[in-house]
Amino acid sequence: MAEFLPLLLFLVICLVLMLGYPVALTLAGVSLLFAFVGELTGHFDMAFLQALPNRLYGTIDNSTLVAVPMFILMGVMLEKSRIAEELLTGMAQLLRRTYGGLAIAVVLIGSLLAASTGIIGATVVTMGLISLPVMLRAGYDTRLATGTICATGTLGQIIPPSIVLVLLGDILSTAYQQAQLSQGIFTPRTVSVGDLFLGAIGPSIALVLAYLAYLLVIARVKRHWAPLPSERMEDEVPIPPARLVLALVPPVALILIVLGSILTGVATPTEAASLGALGATLLALGRGQLGWRQLRDTVESVTRITAMVFLILIGAAVFSLVFRGFGGEELVHELFHNLPGGVITATLIVMLVIFLLGFILDFIEISFVVVPIVAPVLLAMGLDPVWLGVMIAINLQTSFLTPPFGFALFYLRGVAPPEIATTDLYRGVIPFIIIQLLLLLVLAFWPQLATWLPAHLLSY
Repeated sequence: MAEFLPLLLFLVICLVLMLGYPVALTLAGVSLLFAFVGELTGHFDMAFLQALPNRLYGTIDNSTLVAVPMFILMGVMLEKSRIAEELLTGMAQLLRRTYGGLAIAVVLIGSLLAASTGIIGATVVTMGLISLPVMLRAGYDTRLATGTICATGTLGQIIPPSIVLVLLGDILSTAYQQAQLSQGIFTPRTVSVGDLFLGAIGPSIALVLAYLAYLLVIARVKRHWAPLPSERMEDEVPIPPARLVLALVPPVALILIVLGSILTGVATPTEAASLGALGATLLALGRGQLGWRQLRDTVESVTRITAMVFLILIGAAVFSLVFRGFGGEELVHELFHNLPGGVITATLIVMLVIFLLGFILDFIEISFVVVPIVAPVLLAMGLDPVWLGVMIAINLQTSFLTPPFGFALFYLRGVAPPEIATTDLYRGVIPFIIIQLLLLLVLAFWPQLATWLPAHLLSY
């Protein structure tokens, strides 16, 4: 029974989280409780917790993680200063003579905002408040409108520069080195956040194109689902061309510069994130859209989200030490290697577990708690780290979109008009879920979609 204590620890943490207790405090509190009980029963050595100060100092000293608050600041600044709203409105005007043009604008602009913000809740709520009323007023079917917004809000999981990819890149880098050392490779290769960004480009482009293709087809087949805005919104005043250019070009250029500086090696993710945060702030100031209230709201939001991320990281550090002290790593390694089907079965089980955990945990908790447990074992079994990171990101994205527990559905339900039925939300996201599952299948059989670019351009 003692050898299964790590799994019991994991299950108890999941149960406590389902009761609604704070994630960071649950991770640390339950882990310490198990450690004390284990010490009393002779199954745990408190010496493992002596490594905690070094773990926390390593977190503080990790320059890659500085990119997290900077990317959050960039996205929140674009949202609070209403630059995001103008961007969406401008793109919708460019596509106003295309059936489904408004939905296409939501996907294109939402993709950029999702990538820069990286927080599903923020993106879905923002897009819901900005675009849902416009789509409904234009006569869009509620299922198509809500499904498009929910699916677009989850794109931040996979489109670089994504906070999810930043966190996964840092975690997979450590896991990849552990896996190589366990195989007797004492000059291990490295994998970076930039590698993961490059690996995500192909799948993310394929996913966005698949979304757009679906919207174009549905707009042609069922035109009453996605009518031309001009047919229902004659009172709308067009944006003047000069203002339209000002609304579209600078923010899109900023996001492309940030991503391009990382992919070309001109800047590290941390430096590029700082550039993005500064650029978003200057854009807001230049347009006169950054008053004291907006600045205060932005700083408060960024501080709250950043504090949440790093407090969870501290809780996850406590959990990982206790899990290791109970022999959790050896248990997972043994379980995976004894599975029939080897690495294929192990990967399928991990993906299923992550998918199910996505119903109750956010990507931050899963990244800090689950991935460090399973990634070293899977990588030691021969999986590619970039491929694994991209698969996990898309898998999480699908989980957050899947009824009845998907986070994106809850967030949009909170800001959607009461006359929109919850079943409409569920039915609206089903085509997008199918698209994402197909992408996972394509990536499983054709891993080069994720691995070719980083293998040829960067350190990996």
